[in-house]
Amino acid sequence: MNDLVTKARVIPTPRPRTTITINPVTLSASGRSRPLALRITAPMTGDDLPIILLSHGHGPSLYIPSKDGYGPLVDFYAAHGFVVIQPTHANSKVAGLGPDAPGYPFFWQSRLDDMTLILDRLTAIEQAAPMLAGRLDHDRIAAVGHSLGGQTVGMLLGAGLTDTADPAVTRVRQPEPRIRAGVLLAAPGLGGDSLSDHARQNYTTLNPDFSTLTTRTLVVVGDADDNPHLTPRGADWHVDPYRHAPGADALLTLFGGKHGLGGIAGYDAKETDDEDPERLAVTQHMTLAWLRTALEIDETSWPVALDALNTQAADLGRVDLRAS
Repeated sequence: MNDLVTKARVIPTPRPRTTITINPVTLSASGRSRPLALRITAPMTGDDLPIILLSHGHGPSLYIPSKDGYGPLVDFYAAHGFVVIQPTHANSKVAGLGPDAPGYPFFWQSRLDDMTLILDRLTAIEQAAPMLAGRLDHDRIAAVGHSLGGQTVGMLLGAGLTDTADPAVTRVRQPEPRIRAGVLLAAPGLGGDSLSDHARQNYTTLNPDFSTLTTRTLVVVGDADDNPHLTPRGADWHVDPYRHAPGADALLTLFGGKHGLGGIAGYDAKETDDEDPERLAVTQHMTLAWLRTALEIDETSWPVALDALNTQAADLGRVDLRAS
């Protein structure tokens, strides 16, 4: 029970479970300068548990852009039946790579490699955490990413990328077949003229191609997410993945939402420019419902959540659906 949430409570969820956290789990691989550190959060009981790979963003805090952030999302997903695996990407301040490392500052290729390594080593992860052995459903895997993590997840779902500083660095990706669904939370939009002068000069890999993103995707944006440091287009920039990706079949817009989407990165954190328990709860409940339906856990979760939002909490946000 959360006394700070009233309206969003009408969006139904399964009964929460007690969770456990295994931290750290490390994966070594050839070519890596240091092991990949993971945090795993899971229900204490239950089998055939679906998996979420969570990709953190590139924010100002020291620890939130790492495996140790995003507690409001991680704990919620795990309490409602998912195993959540969080890597610490190379852009992390606390355990990442420095400005002399190839790929600085966003390390987009390294971030993709992190996620692929996790998928390749799921059995090793279970062996490193015996309380999870045999309990993970390797056929029900989703990826969720916030901000820069949204770009990472978008590429796992099939989006391409061009580095304007070196046009030869162009990636047209095939979707990662082991990931069946994705959620993009306040993800970057198009590059080129959609970027600020500063971003065009300094963030040359913020040039996605969503036309090849074909995996089933939910896009989540705040209608007040205005960051002139990156784009002159305001909050509309973050809608681009829904607008241009064939796989993006739904858009959740949070009214009054800024880049923190109510507080997904951490409780009482400076990452959160719009901390609001109701908005956070809508983000939690609606993304959970979408994932449960997209992964064929419960086909009724998403339509029931849609109806609850539309009829009892419509002042918190709206959902647009792509015509089938």
